[in-house]
Formats: sequence, C-alpha cells, structure tokens
Amino acid sequence: MKRVSIIIVTYNSEDDIYDCVDSIIRSADIPQSEIELVVVDNKSRNPEPMFLRLKELWGEDVVLIENTENGGYGQGNNLGIRASSAPLLLIMNPDVRLISPFFHEAVNAFEQDRKLVMLGAKQMLSATVASTNSFAPTYMMNGYFRSILGAIATRLEWYAPRLMYFSGSCFYVRKSMFEAVGLFDESVFMYGEEDDIRWRLQNRFGRRFVYNRRLKYVHLVSERKPNLEYEKKIADMTVFLHTKKGRSPRVTWQNFLRGTNVLIFRVRVWKLLGRQCDERLEMLLQLRAYLKNKLLNE
Repeated sequence: MKRVSIIIVTYNSEDDIYDCVDSIIRSADIPQSEIELVVVDNKSRNPEPMFLRLKELWGEDVVLIENTENGGYGQGNNLGIRASSAPLLLIMNPDVRLISPFFHEAVNAFEQDRKLVMLGAKQMLSATVASTNSFAPTYMMNGYFRSILGAIATRLEWYAPRLMYFSGSCFYVRKSMFEAVGLFDESVFMYGEEDDIRWRLQNRFGRRFVYNRRLKYVHLVSERKPNLEYEKKIADMTVFLHTKKGRSPRVTWQNFLRGTNVLIFRVRVWKLLGRQCDERLEMLLQLRAYLKNKLLNE
C-alpha cells in the first residue's frame, strides 16, 4: 500500500529531475514500495528519454503522465494528484533535493493526527546554508508589517499558520482535504499559489498546519539573480487571486508597494555597509515604478 504520493511537474527539466529523484531514493526512511512517484511532463520537447531514464532510476511502478498541453504548474499538478493513490501528497519542484530522512516522521504525523492539513519543511540554499524562504507571511496583511514580520519570523523560524504560508517548492498536504477545496486553481498558470492554497484549506479545515525544521531540502535558487518579470508576475497573480476572494485590487497593490519600499530601504542600508547589491536595488526601483503605475490605474 502506498502511504505517500510524490507529485513532480516537469517542463524540459532533464537537468534537474534525475538528481531530484535520486535524492528521494537516498532520503527515503520508509520502504520505497510505500512511496508512489508521479511525474507529469507539461509538454516538453521530447519527454520519452526522460521517462525511460526515470523507469531505470525508480522502477517500473513509477507513474509517468505526458500532458497533452502545458496548462501551467497547477494544472499539471492536478493531473498528477488525480492519478495518485496515496492518502498523503508531497508536492515537489524538480529543482528540489532532499537532504535528510524525509518521510517517516511526516507520514506518521498525518496518520496519527487526522486533523493535520499541511506540513512544511526547512528550505536550504545548500546542505549547510539555510534559506529564509521555508515560509512567508500572507500578502493579505499590511505591506509594512508583512516585511518586518517576515524578516523576523523566518530568521527565528517562528511559523504562525494564521499569518503564513509554506513555500510551494516542497510541502506535504492531505489529499482528501486538498481535493475538497478544489486542488490547485488552474486559472493561475504559475506563481502565487501557496497563499491561496493556505487560505482555502484553513477556511474549510482549520489551522492545523505544522512546520517541521528537522525535515530539510535544498531548493536550487541560490544562483538566481534579481528578476523584475518574476516579481511582477507574483504581484499580478496575487492581485488576481485576492480579487476572486472579494478583496479590492487597490488594497493589494498598496500592500505590495509598502513592502517594496521596506525592501528598498533595507538594500540601501546594505549598500552603506559596503554590500554589493546594485542589481537588486535597480530591480526594486523598477518594481516600485510598476506598482505605482498599477495603483494609479485602479
């Protein structure tokens, strides 16, 4: 019997997926026969060689799905979830590497506590360097407060379910509860899903969300450079999702602008202290201009 189904969506991910699956095998502290691996390819150029290699790595019982379209991250995950058989889901990006025993403690937690909805793990930038992105405060709150709370809470590893969402790169969620709230919102192609998932699950099932810092994974983002288009997409998708909940777009744009102002102040302090962050400052200034323009047009 499968106790946990791992859902991974790929798109031209050959450079990542093999090491990802290898890390799952190495970090499995329950029998591999109790783990179901489901890989959904979102219409890559040529997924067949990848599928063959995955069968060599995992075995013939791997579930491989070739999507007929690239309907986005959420749509691909939903395909995999519907094809899965375990009561517990582990949603993972292909650029994640598990670096600690990762299954026994989490699976037992869900089996012993039927009210447990979601479990988040500790995100790392490398095996020894911690990330500050294991969780983050909701964009529903005041932007000034969000930035300050986020800076303090993530460094102290203080997680508050009512105020914070887990990183979408790697998290556990109970399948039946996730299905009951409609899974991923497929109207969102990518970005901004985590807070929406938290909000829908908590409205239906309460705040039994747990952060477990003993479970660790590396998310390979340390080499990423400041990206204006990425930040704009996060803002756009968040406004879209908040509007569906009845929240004024103007309020959400204001909160993004406030948070960006705090980040600009912080980066300018870094510069005074001698840190090289010109690229990040320039991106934030451009983002502020974009947010101001959006606010003016509301």
